[in-house]
Amino acid sequence: MVKPYTPMKYKNITISGQAASGATTLSKSLASKLDWKLINAGELVRQYVKEKGILLENTSQTPDRYHLELDKFIADKLRTEKQLIVESWLSGFDAKNIPGVFKILVICPEDAVRIDRLVNRDKMTIDEAKYHLKIREKENLSKWEKLYHTIDFWNPSLFDLVVNTYENGPVETLNIALKTLEYTR
Repeated sequence: MVKPYTPMKYKNITISGQAASGATTLSKSLASKLDWKLINAGELVRQYVKEKGILLENTSQTPDRYHLELDKFIADKLRTEKQLIVESWLSGFDAKNIPGVFKILVICPEDAVRIDRLVNRDKMTIDEAKYHLKIREKENLSKWEKLYHTIDFWNPSLFDLVVNTYENGPVETLNIALKTLEYTR
């Protein structure tokens, strides 16, 4: 017999993590399992830089206004919508003062694993993946520090759950999130 769905105490979820940390994998799995809407802000950024002819690693070339508007868009969605999952590097930071949002941070402390994930996912060479991680993160942090006057975007204390995707595979990561959310069905 299937147990009836027990509503969670959270109206929305954010999933944050650096490139190739497992945030997209978790967000897609969680959205599918919960049947919630998913906004992947990284995809919005990729679309924007492609339209503008900017390399993804060159965050410094994107207007400050664009980043501020994107983060405001995310925060507004989290305040006004329900059953929404937002995945972005800064979504947990954007949601820090919004009640009813469960904030997940995924980490992969092994750069070699993140590089391997990029090589396999994006069909990059190892050197391209190393460069991509180093430059993209440096550019993003520099831009965000200028905009928000902090570099504390992935401080574990900002999050309700931190999952290490080096120690836990995709299925285990999803199960940890569901258990912590007290999801039952």
